[in-house]
Amino acid sequence: MYSSPPASPLLQGLNNEQAAAVTLPHTHALILAGAGSGKTRVLTTRIAWLMQTGQVSPGGLLAVTFTNKAAKEMLTRLSAMLPVNVRGMWVGTFHGLCNRFLRAHWKLANLPQSFQILDTQDQLSAIKRLSKQFQVDDERYPPKQTMRFIASCKEDGLRPHDVVVRDPDDRKRVELYELYEAQCQREGVVDFGELMLRSYELLRDNDALREHYRRRFQHILVDEFQDTNKLQYAWLKQLAGPVDAGGGAILAVGDDDQSIYAFRGARVGNMADFVREYNVTHQIKLEQNYRSFSNILDSANELISHNKGRLGKNLHTAQGAGEPVRVYESPTDLAEAQWMVEEMKQLLRDGQNGDGANGVQHRSEIAVLYRSNAQSRVIETALFNAAMPYRVYGGLRFFERAEIKHALAYLRLLENPRDDTSFMRVVNFPPRGIGARSIEQLQDAARAMGCAMSDAVTAVAGKAGANLSAFVAKIDVLREQTQGQNLRQIVKLLLDHSGLITHYQSEREGQDRIENLQELVNAAESFVTQEGFGRDAVALPIDEHGQPVAAGTNAIFGTSAEAATDTLAEGNALTRQATPLTLINADTGETLSPLAAFLTHAALESGDNQAQAGQDAIQLMTVHASKGLEFDGVFITGMEEGLFPHENSMNDFDGLEEERRLMYVAITRARRRLYLSHSQTRMLHGQTRYNLKSRFFDELPEHALKWITPARSAFADAMPTRRDAWQNPAWQNNAWGGGAATAVAPKPVPQRAAPVTSGPNAWVRSGVQVFHTKFGEGTVVSIEGVGDDARAQVNFPRHGTKWLALSVAKLTQV
Repeated sequence: MYSSPPASPLLQGLNNEQAAAVTLPHTHALILAGAGSGKTRVLTTRIAWLMQTGQVSPGGLLAVTFTNKAAKEMLTRLSAMLPVNVRGMWVGTFHGLCNRFLRAHWKLANLPQSFQILDTQDQLSAIKRLSKQFQVDDERYPPKQTMRFIASCKEDGLRPHDVVVRDPDDRKRVELYELYEAQCQREGVVDFGELMLRSYELLRDNDALREHYRRRFQHILVDEFQDTNKLQYAWLKQLAGPVDAGGGAILAVGDDDQSIYAFRGARVGNMADFVREYNVTHQIKLEQNYRSFSNILDSANELISHNKGRLGKNLHTAQGAGEPVRVYESPTDLAEAQWMVEEMKQLLRDGQNGDGANGVQHRSEIAVLYRSNAQSRVIETALFNAAMPYRVYGGLRFFERAEIKHALAYLRLLENPRDDTSFMRVVNFPPRGIGARSIEQLQDAARAMGCAMSDAVTAVAGKAGANLSAFVAKIDVLREQTQGQNLRQIVKLLLDHSGLITHYQSEREGQDRIENLQELVNAAESFVTQEGFGRDAVALPIDEHGQPVAAGTNAIFGTSAEAATDTLAEGNALTRQATPLTLINADTGETLSPLAAFLTHAALESGDNQAQAGQDAIQLMTVHASKGLEFDGVFITGMEEGLFPHENSMNDFDGLEEERRLMYVAITRARRRLYLSHSQTRMLHGQTRYNLKSRFFDELPEHALKWITPARSAFADAMPTRRDAWQNPAWQNNAWGGGAATAVAPKPVPQRAAPVTSGPNAWVRSGVQVFHTKFGEGTVVSIEGVGDDARAQVNFPRHGTKWLALSVAKLTQV
């Protein structure tokens, strides 16, 4: 137990452990922050305390988070705590801070000043284009696997020449990695992994630059440290320096029990490595939870205690026991979904009737968590049928929609005509008579000439060549027309002249896409307003201190950022130079025009999983997507062996421990009411599955649970025990009795009446769930006729009931 710290307005309201973390001396430290323990408050108060006590200036610390939302929340809280301008502070995500670092030192990094960032889809397109150019067998070397291989190499800090080649397949992947690197360098683009790797290499290989940043950043604060990968940890060590070098002090805040991103390269072992490598003696545990009642916390503590090698902590609360954790067993997944809907309705009725203890007032305070995305369909159907608004959290986001990506590709070509990925995306969209063969010829010519595709259009003869030249000329004219205009005008001009609006006007379902494109105009104006660029700003090339850089010179450093800012701006965020319509953002050190900055913003934001504002709605999401969120009521569904824990973890000890951490995260999302459910049968991936209830039920404290259905039903009694069946699970066999485990086969599922159709549509019958390419999912109501004359009446939730000719409709079973 820590003693009470000295009185300070910033420390008021903190418990002893939180205050001890905030007031740590200049030393390496690890804060084990349990779920709901107020770690964001601790981090922001630590920064404010360091600045208020004069230990560091705003430009002398670096704080790293994993989402833009967390970074913005931290800056908002800081601006409320202290009368300082937080805009120039180095607070952001790993990718965001590395992007800023490379923008400031683009020449040293061997990058063009206006380099663009490839998001995941653009990266995949670039690899597909590369595979086609070099006639790579995309069945043997699928582009997605190549992309994952490249990303994995970069996360481990490996360039192509560093990769160990074990077989011919490895050799081919390394060759593709080399070609991909050369292509990106030629086009002046970087992917997310390259942002981190090139920043790390620049610090590693440039002694003067590395020492400058080590002197500058005396305090380095890292949020969600358990989610860092190998390269991110190496980047932090470059900034901090060796333990005995007197560099920056790392304050690592994390929770090893919530490390759930191993599939993305996260290394929970980084926490133990940090403690060992930096001789960390200051370790503080934040165990008091301010979110949940003790029945929920007891369940989480008991569950996670089955993991080995934990750093160790035990959550507790002063809020009391609260409601027990309710457990429900249903005969089918449909019944499970219906039960959840009814329970949600009761929660909302209680909340709206003023029963705050048992009810929930808003639908948005209820979440349904599931292990696999495929589980959502049944839940969505039940909610839709009950007329309960819902939102799939982390679904297709604004900057990932096809029409938005088309518009962004045009904007990227205005900024960088050598961006072949963007060129390929829109060279024939909207269609302008440029076929695949013509594009292949252009690619061959560009490769032979060693230039960008836009520079090689004159090498393509005939009508296709004329169309290509016309497209390049169109982009050039648009670029000229945008000179001197603000970002909103640029985006609007592009939409008017690119043909996108006209193209979607001709589509029957194009109105939503047009509305999204129109929203892009608003997004552009909102961006420049929030970022303080000024409506007509055009940024000059500047170094990381905000000093103008003459053409042909390298970026300089050595004076303090604060002094340079004061000299340039005298306290103002923006400084107008002699050139008309030119602004420098001296606080942030931006070297970009508003257009280039907006494109960077779009690329970085496309990776964020943030819920969208709108109608009050039930929240549906995977457990992974729920990380960092909290709700009054939480339903964890599909708690069955093979589903949660996932079948992929069954033979992997580390994988099973990660599944347990995932369950721990799911449980600790709940503030007041927690429901756990499992089903005796479940339709998933087109098959009926008969699964045992999850082993995690055996690892929960009985005193905290309330079984709505019997702990063992008649159905469950007929099944093998989990401990017996885990050695030979049913889902790995073709029949129930396979392997050492024995089981009583369940009663056959009653079959519906035989269909009245024959031939390829014989499977269509009343009650079957189907999918139509235009109308989406629906349910067959009735069928009539036979053979080619057969037709079905299908009820589509969004389009009503329709009669469809089966020989034409090409329905598929869901």
